[in-house]
Amino acid sequence: MVSADSRDMSVLLCFFACTGIDNIAEAITLLELNNWDLVAAINGVIPQENGILQSNFSSEASQATMYGPPSLSEAADAAAGSAVPPPSSSSSSSSPPSSSASAFCPITPSSRHIVERQPRLLNFRVEYRQRSVELVLEEGNTVGEIKQILETELGVPVSKMQLKGWKSGDVSDSTVLRSLHLPKNNSLYVLTPDIAPTASTSKNSALQDSLNQNFLLVISHREAQRDYNLNFPGSRTIQEVKRNISDLTNIPVRHQQWEGWPASASDDSMTLALSGISYPCHHLSVCRRSSPANAQEPTEECADVHMISDSEGDDYEDASEFGVDDSEMFGVGSSSCRKSPMMPENSENETDALIHFTSEFSSRYGETHPMFFIGSLEAASQEAFHGKARDRKLLAIYLHNDDSVLSNVFCSQMMCADSIVSYLSQNFITWAWDVTKEANKSRLLTMCTRHFGSVVTQTIRTYKTDQFPLLLIVMGKRTSNEVLNVIQGNTTVDELMMRLMGAMEIFTAQQQEDIKDEDEREAREMVKREQDEAYRLSLEADRKKREAQEREEAEQFRLEQMRKEQEEEKEAIRLSLEQALPPEPDEESGEQISKLRIRTPSGEFLERRFLGSCKLQVLFDFVASKGYPFEEFKLLTTFPRRNITQLDPGSTLLEAKLFPQETLFLEAKE
Repeated sequence: MVSADSRDMSVLLCFFACTGIDNIAEAITLLELNNWDLVAAINGVIPQENGILQSNFSSEASQATMYGPPSLSEAADAAAGSAVPPPSSSSSSSSPPSSSASAFCPITPSSRHIVERQPRLLNFRVEYRQRSVELVLEEGNTVGEIKQILETELGVPVSKMQLKGWKSGDVSDSTVLRSLHLPKNNSLYVLTPDIAPTASTSKNSALQDSLNQNFLLVISHREAQRDYNLNFPGSRTIQEVKRNISDLTNIPVRHQQWEGWPASASDDSMTLALSGISYPCHHLSVCRRSSPANAQEPTEECADVHMISDSEGDDYEDASEFGVDDSEMFGVGSSSCRKSPMMPENSENETDALIHFTSEFSSRYGETHPMFFIGSLEAASQEAFHGKARDRKLLAIYLHNDDSVLSNVFCSQMMCADSIVSYLSQNFITWAWDVTKEANKSRLLTMCTRHFGSVVTQTIRTYKTDQFPLLLIVMGKRTSNEVLNVIQGNTTVDELMMRLMGAMEIFTAQQQEDIKDEDEREAREMVKREQDEAYRLSLEADRKKREAQEREEAEQFRLEQMRKEQEEEKEAIRLSLEQALPPEPDEESGEQISKLRIRTPSGEFLERRFLGSCKLQVLFDFVASKGYPFEEFKLLTTFPRRNITQLDPGSTLLEAKLFPQETLFLEAKE
């Protein structure tokens, strides 16, 4: 009976033959998205003219491909039992195979049309607050074009729009959808942190908050009897979690059997925030799903859980059972074993392994070589990324493989070139590892998953033996580490130097920003570096600033109050003087009347009649009642110029010669 892994290998090879995709990791990813349904995966990559491709593969045809290339008549017989009958018997028996694809995949009449590529359409469901937008676009469109459509539909400017939910992380507006290898149906959501939500969108605001929250998943691996405590943001999908667990446990996603997911988590494309799991901590368990072929052998199945595959996606653990070697399967030859390996297979710790590696490297290629960091990968990361901003460096991870024909050339001509050695020593922390032995490669993948995440691990897995050695350039960031460049062994000294300098240019720009941020932080914190002390000083500075502002506001309030009181006092005096003035005499009263015309500083004139017997004080009170107090202004005659305010206030207007009429003017006292 053919095992599940052998059928998976058959499906993978058929997928290669039908689609022309030659990247193993990409092919496995597309098949996993379609639950290893070959026809669905092909339709997802190459849509048909007349609807989707119907399945023409029986179980017998799938098994037959594992034991040798089927003849065309056998392929036709396998197709005859499918749901869709062929148009004619001659079409499946007389046509010669167009390529080697027939050696791995049965050719059916409906599958002959897959070479005629049609524009592939992708469905998008975009959520924004309480709105939902359905879009259908060709895979040749870009992310920016989706945003432009959403700007029209949602009324949100593109500049303030963040489109989230991509399985590959954040993408730029210029990214073409085809390069993301998306499934046919996709769910996205829009975030607008710069646009304040209204009262009607409070529920959606809570959803956005939950997408930014971190969930602690306590995942129990039952076979290994080990627990993993993993932190994921709420925007991470269930599918991404399962892929990360695949890297940790070496259980492919399609073979994982889970317990603990809530009933609402029915779709692997659902984010953790929407899946209904408990916050902040949720417990799950995972094990390898039993297949009919090995259900009677649970002990052997559990033993396979801990195997680490050298092939892409951990999907061929049992390929050797069928007499098929991975290197033969994909055309990778192996060189003869060296008497002295670059790194021992079962070294007790990383430091001893690196000491042996450096010694062997020197004995093979000479003493002129990069200064390899002696210590664990974690220690190398700390040395490169976690010092002061001015002291940080890029991390260069050199991965050696003696089975590659490029290793000797790369080491002797590139890694030992004076210019490369000098540049690496000045600007990089160089850490090395030998992946020739399976145990060492598995150990490296485990270290990379722990320190850099599954992305770096998957990157290393995608490279074949003949593409080694590799030089990974890693840059540390505030929240994560980013692989800037992966340099393969088939390069030249000039190209290697150019790519190192390109990575250094990116790092220098980031370093300058970090230095600026660090300098500003140190200036604010004065000499104190500890976070608690810096927080205290910041609070103290804010308190003093607040007190100074309060004192300034209090002083301004006091001065304003004084000014108001003075104005009120002046107004009260003016009103009292105005009320105390004697009534203006009538011109026909028969008494001696003095008519005075007074010019104010603003150019206006005040006119009033007074009795000739009135005192000068009455004149002064009249002028003060008009806003020109005696203490601030002086009253002058025109010709001859006399200062009336210097006269005795008790004298009369007649005595002051202000009769029968006179023109006076006011002038402010100095």
